[in-house]
Amino acid sequence: MELKKDQRIKRTQRDYSLPFKMMVIQEVEKGQITYKQAQQKYGIQGRSTVLVWLRRYGQQDWTSQTMPKSSKRQLTPQQQIRQLEKKLADEKLKTEFMQDVIYHLDKECGTNFQKKYIEHVSKIGKAKDN
Repeated sequence: MELKKDQRIKRTQRDYSLPFKMMVIQEVEKGQITYKQAQQKYGIQGRSTVLVWLRRYGQQDWTSQTMPKSSKRQLTPQQQIRQLEKKLADEKLKTEFMQDVIYHLDKECGTNFQKKYIEHVSKIGKAKDN
């Protein structure tokens, strides 16, 4: 029962069947949507309704009163993959930036940081291999 963004259905508590609740819980726990997105997507009125369902029927630990911080809660494998992919992309950007800075320093100031940087990185790699 997916709704368009501009459509909303007012619901009462009796409208939510157990299979419906389980479907919503499964989407949230798989990391496909957040509990707030589930509220919006399915027109769930209560602010904590989905959290109550997660605590009652979910497979993860949702017992805290507020939403746990991402570092403290148990992440699904899909959420962990997304988090690691984001961290990897951030690190790649940092690396590219540092390489550009080093290149321009060497070119404009006549330094030799690029050579020292490559030597340093290769030493780190050798230390990890041992």
